Amino acid sequence: MTRDEFQRVVFQVAIASLICEIPVVHQVSSTSIKLRIGVTSGGFIDAFHNEQTGTTAYAWVHDSKRVYGADNTGGWHVHPLDDPERHDALPGQMHFSEFVAEIEQHAK
Repeated sequence: MTRDEFQRVVFQVAIASLICEIPVVHQVSSTSIKLRIGVTSGGFIDAFHNEQTGTTAYAWVHDSKRVYGADNTGGWHVHPLDDPERHDALPGQMHFSEFVAEIEQHAK
């Protein structure tokens, strides 16, 4: 996936979500992008993709701490809500839409 494709996906998912604010490009280079999306119940989501390395990472941050995350460093895994320091392996890729859907179930 290219940097621009990743950005389009994040914008599409965030705009369709009831909990996400409009994404803001937080950092960008020729091959990578980090977007920050406010969450209406508090905190924000960081979404990162580097097309050169294939690295993708999502994190829901609240009170300056990651409360939920997923990334593909060392294989796709999730940092669950009940223990965000833990790494639970995933059978495949987590799409940004799935990540946001999980937050939507817990963000009140």
